[in-house]
Amino acid sequence: MGFIDAVVGRAFRDDKAGRVVVFSGDRRNRGYIVRSPADELKIKSFLKMFYFAHFLVVVLGSLVACSMATFIINLDEMGRPYQHLLRSLAIYLAIYAAVEGVPYFFLWQSYKKGFPTFVSDRDQIELTSRPGDQGRVFIALGVMTIAVGAMVAILWLVRSK
Repeated sequence: MGFIDAVVGRAFRDDKAGRVVVFSGDRRNRGYIVRSPADELKIKSFLKMFYFAHFLVVVLGSLVACSMATFIINLDEMGRPYQHLLRSLAIYLAIYAAVEGVPYFFLWQSYKKGFPTFVSDRDQIELTSRPGDQGRVFIALGVMTIAVGAMVAILWLVRSK
């Protein structure tokens, strides 16, 4: 539960106006003032429940999609290695979108309807960006660039000559 506590803890910050909660999926520069420690505990428990369900849907959806894709993929009829890689990836992604898309859509809808019950519009404030947010964006872009480069290198290495 330490991981979920860390993820939930990132939603809260101290601001000039007081303790503020920022909900993911909401506007980036909008936060809500938390009026009391009891309200903060309620919001934390709601966010823990959401993130636990979120990670459960993602992990179980991935495992189910992977196991279903192994039954569909026929290694003898896939052709060349790069064709096999692309076709098996496409089959996995199609099954993953179907298996995980529906539960995640309903989970996201319940989250979007749930978080306004903990805060009111009069508690809404505009936030300034935290120092270090720009650095995190560049680190994430760098990691994604390296991952895409690795995938291209793997596809280049398994192509037929």
